[in-house]
Amino acid sequence: MRVCDPAGARHGIPVYRWRLAPDGLATRRQLRAAGLRPGGQDPVAVLERPRRGGRPPLVAYLYRVDRALPVRPMTPGRWRAVGAAVAARRVCPECGCDRGYCIPASIGVCNECDTAGRWSTAA
Repeated sequence: MRVCDPAGARHGIPVYRWRLAPDGLATRRQLRAAGLRPGGQDPVAVLERPRRGGRPPLVAYLYRVDRALPVRPMTPGRWRAVGAAVAARRVCPECGCDRGYCIPASIGVCNECDTAGRWSTAA
């Protein structure tokens, strides 16, 4: 496990322990919650959250909030693309029906096709 290294002498980039990062730095999720994005800047620090059982720590990159840019607004074209992608996930590849819900990726077909397939092979 890495050591808390705020100066970055050991790893070349500052490493902070969980909840010990200075103000003015944020993860991607924190930036997104504030309506911001990294905007092409490189991470300036690393945040590590230790885990139990000898597993490696969880790592998150930190970005400067003052250099972050606002999130790009959704355009009508993007809304259409998202709508088309969601609609495509609702169509079963086996029977071709729009089921009104997203087809589970773990099964690959709608519930009706999955149930019919299981009953026909079990007999």
